[in-house]
Amino acid sequence: MRRVLAAAVLATVLAGCGTGTGAGAGTPGSGASAIPGADKLVACPPTESRPPVSNGLPDITLPCLGSGPDIRLADLRGPLVINVWAQWCPPCRDEAPYLAAVQKKAAGKLQMLGIDYVDTRPELAVKFALDRGLNYPHLVDREKLVRTPFKVGGPPVTVFVDKDGKFTLHNGAFTSQQQFEQSIKDRLGVSL
Repeated sequence: MRRVLAAAVLATVLAGCGTGTGAGAGTPGSGASAIPGADKLVACPPTESRPPVSNGLPDITLPCLGSGPDIRLADLRGPLVINVWAQWCPPCRDEAPYLAAVQKKAAGKLQMLGIDYVDTRPELAVKFALDRGLNYPHLVDREKLVRTPFKVGGPPVTVFVDKDGKFTLHNGAFTSQQQFEQSIKDRLGVSL
């Protein structure tokens, strides 16, 4: 169920990361259709298999929240913003409008990806993403697999991934659109 649910939203984020049939490519999950609204999420695309990068994204594969294949994080390259969130997290709710606004402005300049973190209510996660206009692919991490590499004490955590696959972190919620966009410019060299 979680495999399918996360697939839908990651498609938009990973569309710029390449396509292929490598380790990150899989078959669509079978449970998303059972989650109300999951079919409305952006589907996860297949990604090109790439070798892990030193100081890069962890070699962790996560299922999609909607439909599409599981995604291996180590295959991803930027410029990419990954936001670790949960529907039960008040600061995640506060910063969601900034994420949605950047996604609209970023077409062709920047990819976005969400990771629904330690969430036992996938139907509420889907509703959260749809209601807040988070129109990019989302993955699911129920087992806290990104906790150590992304230093997640609790969501939100934002991960900035450069073109070489190396990343930097921002822990906590962004408090303004300007702060978020300035972080993207400073860390990834992308102006919106």
